[in-house]
Amino acid sequence: MYLRWRQLLPRWIEVMPVELPGRGMRMGERFVEAYDALVERICTEQAVAMQGGFAIFGHSMGALLAYGVVQRLRSLGRPLPVALFASGSSAPSQRDSDRLPDTHGDDALIADLRRQGGTPEEVFASAELMRITLDTLGADYRVCRSFEYVSADTPLPMPLHVLAGRQDDIDAARVEAWSAHAGGAFSLDWFDGGHFFIRQHEAAVLAALVRRLGLSVAGGRHASHAVA
Repeated sequence: MYLRWRQLLPRWIEVMPVELPGRGMRMGERFVEAYDALVERICTEQAVAMQGGFAIFGHSMGALLAYGVVQRLRSLGRPLPVALFASGSSAPSQRDSDRLPDTHGDDALIADLRRQGGTPEEVFASAELMRITLDTLGADYRVCRSFEYVSADTPLPMPLHVLAGRQDDIDAARVEAWSAHAGGAFSLDWFDGGHFFIRQHEAAVLAALVRRLGLSVAGGRHASHAVA
């Protein structure tokens, strides 16, 4: 999906997708299932990308990881993004691990895939694809369960832009709570659709992303790339 964005976004935005261990071309690697360890890995592996004028975009678990990456960059005294985009996620202070399905059985994970939508029927029909999907989803949820919010975290020192689906099952108040994490400009854009509204209404999502990113870097300095 993010690779396709390279063809759809303005040329002044260079999209640099982040592929996590155990997925895609990195399928031969072991999953990293601890939140802090995964954030640290991303900061190390993407050190070159996160220089100059850059923004970070994350959807679902990616939004939580993006938040952690910014906090870690700040603690290390490294350059910070010109903006953070958090999509399809509760605010870090409002995470509810009880709503996550049991990762020890396939039935709960399959039901969760059905509930969220966005998974092609071809995946459900293929035992091999389902095994890959369920293993990845289980690893994702273990990452999310290992996240611990630190109430002493100070607000983010850059514009924070949140995107959400009106039909997503995440409570609106948990999404709106992202505003408490914003130390500067904050925006919240709602779109029709469920958890994967960024696929269902891609053109509208990208238009909002370009608009918000442009405002975040107003004054003549554009972000040269976006780490997604």
